[in-house]
Amino acid sequence: MTGVEFLFLLLGAVAVGAALLVVSSRNLVHAALWLVVTLGALAGCYLLLTAELVAWVQVLIYVGAVVVLLLFGLMLTRAPIGYSAEFTSGNRWVAAAVAGATAGVLVTVVGQAFGDAYIDVHAEVAGSSGAMGSAIFRYWVLPFEALSVLLLAALVGAIVLSRGGAADPGADGSGSDEGGRVGAGAGEGER
Repeated sequence: MTGVEFLFLLLGAVAVGAALLVVSSRNLVHAALWLVVTLGALAGCYLLLTAELVAWVQVLIYVGAVVVLLLFGLMLTRAPIGYSAEFTSGNRWVAAAVAGATAGVLVTVVGQAFGDAYIDVHAEVAGSSGAMGSAIFRYWVLPFEALSVLLLAALVGAIVLSRGGAADPGADGSGSDEGGRVGAGAGEGER
């Protein structure tokens, strides 16, 4: 086993371990941070396969944008980030069995399809950014733009949800008192 193969296996193990921590973490912020570790390990795997463009797209788009958007969405919507018993459905073991069966099927299918494939990372065409960039900007521009609009809509939605009650001060019944002050409660005007 060469050093590159050992490092690839190590990064793969880190990615799988961090992914398990993403889905088993009871704190959403911790889950998002473990997602950063998972996506960073995958970017390292791409670098070892000499796919530099894909690795840096992984870092910039997924780690730099999607995870930051997830954290901003959590902060702006004031979502509960810790453990909450009301969201526990009791189907943890069924979900784990379905996830294990799905992983087993995927590993079996991919292993049978690509078990004897070998990638020569020292070939001349490996990591060709020209062909990859041409394919992305010629054939995949529309999905990339649709994804950017979707992420923008999610961010705007999070901001709207976080500011829900601030738009109309009289909506909750407090309104303004006779002095024109908004939200003055009983006894505050006598001081």
